[in-house]
Amino acid sequence: MTGGQAPDPASAEQRDLYEGQYSAPPGEAERNGAWRALCAQGKADHVAELVRSLPSVPSTVVEIGCGDGSVLTALAERAVGEVRHGFEISERAVAFAASRPHVDRVEFFDGVDLPVPDKTYDLGVLSHVIEHVPEPALLLREAARACRALVVEVPLEDNRSASRPAAARGREELGHLHRFSREAVGALARGAGLEVRAEVADPLPREIHEFWADSTGARARASAKAAVRRGLFTVAPRVAERTFTLHYAALLTPRP
Repeated sequence: MTGGQAPDPASAEQRDLYEGQYSAPPGEAERNGAWRALCAQGKADHVAELVRSLPSVPSTVVEIGCGDGSVLTALAERAVGEVRHGFEISERAVAFAASRPHVDRVEFFDGVDLPVPDKTYDLGVLSHVIEHVPEPALLLREAARACRALVVEVPLEDNRSASRPAAARGREELGHLHRFSREAVGALARGAGLEVRAEVADPLPREIHEFWADSTGARARASAKAAVRRGLFTVAPRVAERTFTLHYAALLTPRP
């Protein structure tokens, strides 16, 4: 990282949280892997849609905070990038991601500094990462240094549903340190010398709502919840955004 004050590397507590996600017993680990693969589909769809706004197709792609490589694999399925690299703070996740056939290289990093020269990559992806880091502005600047363009995705949690105490406890369990609005993402982008070139937001699909439902009744309630949210988002997207959490992805490019 060049210029400014460098943030502290990922804390031991953060590392323990993410290492624990990849060290579950076999049955639980398989279900967690299926969950990550399911979530990766929507994330990769957003990236594939947004990169159409770039003047040229990205050849070299890096995911910063790549986890087990599920998103990189989904990007390969959508022919996003010819070379795909990843950086990750969990050593167990690095091992998982490095074993995937369409991921060319994965490296452990400290959560702060990317060990590559300026503008190494055509595209950097930070999907559900910056809400987890203590200093998102500094990580975004480092990503902007290493990449010619970025796609950043976050949950938009500045809404009524996410303000409930139960939602706050859920964010803590997930390791969310920040709640973002799209305006906050835009401000972060400007601070890194970037601008929002294109954006996309949508509610979670039915499959995500139903995944952890453990009974017929729970699945029915999850399906109904997804349908109501999708309906409100379709007719009044800004009202929906103030009411419940959407997933928001933005393509960030250097400001002129």
